Amino acid sequence: METTASKRAQRWIAHLDMDAFYASVELLRYPELRGRPLVVGGRRAHAPEQLSDGSRKFAALRDYAGRGVITTATYEARALGVHSGMGLMKAAALAPDAVLLPANFDEYRKVSRLFKAAVREIAPLIEDRGIDEIYIDLSEVDGVHDASETDPQAGIRDVALRIKSRVHKATGLTCSIGVSPNKLLSKLCSELDKPNGLTIITMADIPGRIWPLSANKINGIGPKASEKLTALGVNTVGDLAACDEIWLKQHFGPNFGSWLLRVAQGQDDREIVTFSRPKSISRETTFERDLHPRRDRDELGKLFTQLCEQLANDLQRKGYAAKTIGVKLRFDDFRIVTRVLTADTWIRDAATIRHWAGRALKKAPLDQKLRLLGVRAENLCALDTLGPTDQAQPNDKRDQLTLGLF
Repeated sequence: METTASKRAQRWIAHLDMDAFYASVELLRYPELRGRPLVVGGRRAHAPEQLSDGSRKFAALRDYAGRGVITTATYEARALGVHSGMGLMKAAALAPDAVLLPANFDEYRKVSRLFKAAVREIAPLIEDRGIDEIYIDLSEVDGVHDASETDPQAGIRDVALRIKSRVHKATGLTCSIGVSPNKLLSKLCSELDKPNGLTIITMADIPGRIWPLSANKINGIGPKASEKLTALGVNTVGDLAACDEIWLKQHFGPNFGSWLLRVAQGQDDREIVTFSRPKSISRETTFERDLHPRRDRDELGKLFTQLCEQLANDLQRKGYAAKTIGVKLRFDDFRIVTRVLTADTWIRDAATIRHWAGRALKKAPLDQKLRLLGVRAENLCALDTLGPTDQAQPNDKRDQLTLGLF
């Protein structure tokens, strides 16, 4: 007979993933688009046009021209073969009538904070994995270990449903939750019943629910490893779990080979990390057309300043200052160049970031067209550990003098 103590020892980890998050936020703003294929990823020029009769005119994907990629798409658009990361021009060939909207990251971050705060009201131990997903340790949440005669997971089901309800009340959006004894399995099963799904599995459920999945569904098996596994005749997680460990090590090395076998068998002892200090914060933009550092100097200068301002806002919002500022350039031949400089004071304001980024830029070759420009802050320190004299003060005159390139 299972005792209360043994029940309490059961570890329950949830992975919560907001459903088609960016697109779902846009549907809150434009409810008339519900049920229609919708793609997020256009430019500001693709914002809806307000008509005199109060209705709105939306851009169609067929009219897009450029090199942008899809940020996200509704499930109706995904049914047409459109998915995140796909080029918008390619997507237009598959779903020409889909609505195209520009991304609104300020709104997405706002809703992200709302859903995470709603979850913390029920389960405070969460690991932030990005704007639209979190891990949650439910092991000590009241009622989670309750059971009924017909449902041994009645308690965990009730807690998960309460979280889903609270998230919907706070945001108007749905989420999908996977619950299991560890992060690996929870991440996998949160995808099994999307959208608005709830999947609970135990270690005993692995053969029936996890092993039939494609091996590349496991987070950490990238395209190259997946291609190699397929070439070796390993297609599913079950195929991988049946492999000999020595054979896996021979083909993938001792560490990765051993890891592949463990994860295929559902083993994962990672803890929930409730706080993780970022190593860097960056902002970058890919241009709609290649820009030349000198012939397009004015346009590049404005974009460069905007990136520095956005990076400064990110630093201040997250409560950090930086000592190292760098730039990233991708040229028209896809070559990437980075340059960094370290200051002797902590930096957080836009003007000072612009100054140091401009100095770093001077160290980069600027003799061919650019596809991408980025600015990065590294060597971070929490603001609450700094005194007022530790932070660099902006110097507009100095800033103007050192930005001769753009």
